[in-house]
Amino acid sequence: MAVSTASSGSVRPRLSGLWLSRLWRRLTAVAVALAVGLGGVAFAANNSVQGAKKDDGGYDADAPTAILIEASTGSVLYEKNADELRPPSSMMKLMTVEYVFHALQQGELKLTDQYQVSENAWRKGGAPAGNSTMFAEIHSRIAVEDLLRGAIIQSGNDACMVFAEALGGGERGFAELLTKRARELGLPKSTFANSNGLPDPGNKMSVRELARLARHIIQTYPEFYKIFGEREFTWNKIRQTNRNPLLTMLDGADGLKTGYTKEGGYGLVGSAVQNGMRLIVAINGVEDIDDRASEAKKLLEWGFRNFESRTLFNPQDAVGYAKVFGGDSRSVKLTSTEPVRVMVQKNGSDKLIARIVYNGPVRAPIAPGQPIGVVRVWRGANLAVEVPLQAAEPVGTGSTMQRAVDGASELVIGLIRAGAEKL
Repeated sequence: MAVSTASSGSVRPRLSGLWLSRLWRRLTAVAVALAVGLGGVAFAANNSVQGAKKDDGGYDADAPTAILIEASTGSVLYEKNADELRPPSSMMKLMTVEYVFHALQQGELKLTDQYQVSENAWRKGGAPAGNSTMFAEIHSRIAVEDLLRGAIIQSGNDACMVFAEALGGGERGFAELLTKRARELGLPKSTFANSNGLPDPGNKMSVRELARLARHIIQTYPEFYKIFGEREFTWNKIRQTNRNPLLTMLDGADGLKTGYTKEGGYGLVGSAVQNGMRLIVAINGVEDIDDRASEAKKLLEWGFRNFESRTLFNPQDAVGYAKVFGGDSRSVKLTSTEPVRVMVQKNGSDKLIARIVYNGPVRAPIAPGQPIGVVRVWRGANLAVEVPLQAAEPVGTGSTMQRAVDGASELVIGLIRAGAEKL
């Protein structure tokens, strides 16, 4: 729980014996509250999924890195080394197509715009390279819509390189644009050195950020996302089937992307919908191509079989209270504008811990709807969901005496915190 530091400056109000007594009782209460707060638990409700043994309803992935999330809430159902950075291989193409989707959405591009296939894109990403390609002809001009299908369905390195040259002036320039865009999307660790995931030490992503990127694409570009589910694409009279094995292995599967390099191993980002619930899986570093498909499928099936959505707080429900400094009220009620929902095991064995995190005390005056902090819900040691919180009601400025008492309280809190940090 975040607790603000003491207010700067000293406060020495003249107080009567009665007021001094009240102040001492209040400071004592604050000290106790802070001591409890250092423990960090706001409230708890009924046992961990991540890390649980299979016999207890948990899961143990064979993939070196893996994550499973529920799409609508972002709830993490399972993770293993999810923040470990690895070569993303062709799964990195998700970042390239997201950049193009965004440009289309913003009106900066049109699906009918055409770009020329340079000799560089043809030689290094096309048929002569011997890697995944859409078989674009040298010096031909290809529409954005077809390049997207070439990149998504056929995993064409040449298609991505055409985008890089047209939109970023080349691989390096485009890679810089991708990194910038990743930061805008809340992907702080991903780095890119080219447009297609071909081996380069600068290409690094975690499965957590791959899953977040997939969730963003699904939610933000529903019309473009349909391309990921198309089973085949023919270009230059060469028919190629979609490289995603989940499309034919699992009911409801409709995306996203596979990848392989010698350095990174086999990886897959996939998504499927069953009974109205969408799950997203990301795995990487698998040694065998068949194991990649079966591992992703098993993890998705486990999620569909064992989880259901539960609402902890409805919109406008009181999620908790934040301490107020210098206000006519000591606290302000916090609510969310969206349901606070989390995925839980159907057998009811989950242990959930929710914490309200904010920089406080919050200075008055406070307006209704003012952003205050977030509520984070953990499943065991893993963060399952995070939802923004806002002030549900106004809080006006308090009297001079109230502000003086709050100032003295913050001074004591600062002293207690400083002492606790030395322990």
